[in-house]
Amino acid sequence: MTGLGPVAWPPAPIRTERLVLRESEARDRTAFIELFASPEVGTYIGGPRPRGELERTVPGVPGRRPGLFVIDLDGAMIGMITLDRRDAERSGRVRPDAAEAELGYMFLPEAWGCGYAFEACAAVLDWVADALPSDPVVLCTQTANDRSMRLAAKLGFTEVERFEEYDAEQWLGVWSSVTTSG
Repeated sequence: MTGLGPVAWPPAPIRTERLVLRESEARDRTAFIELFASPEVGTYIGGPRPRGELERTVPGVPGRRPGLFVIDLDGAMIGMITLDRRDAERSGRVRPDAAEAELGYMFLPEAWGCGYAFEACAAVLDWVADALPSDPVVLCTQTANDRSMRLAAKLGFTEVERFEEYDAEQWLGVWSSVTTSG
């Protein structure tokens, strides 16, 4: 996985009780466009992108890269999870000498409130615990994003710091398989 260590990509699909976390496929293109064009999804990530621009620029197989999982419910994409190295130039750090793995996620609004985010993120964190056992994982969200703040707590992230970025207060939390598997 690019920047996350010696991990083969893509991994075998991860199956949970209701979901499959897998590599992106051509059939996911419409859902990717919906995610990035959605005003609701864009509320805490800089706003929606113009649909016309997305139609022109999203590739035939979007999101096919190391660290990106498509969240599939009954054969259809309902969201995505990303694991990337946190850019060293950004505010908020856990390790001063290296960029941490950062968990990100986006779900289509019709999938909100069903527990899918917790189920999918918990499965990815379990995968990280096996694939990168010594790496902490960070999650950054705006403090105004109540849903994301609740999810971070439920997943076991603990606050590291708060800081101002993108004209909003940000919350940075850390999760470690070393401390959560006890």
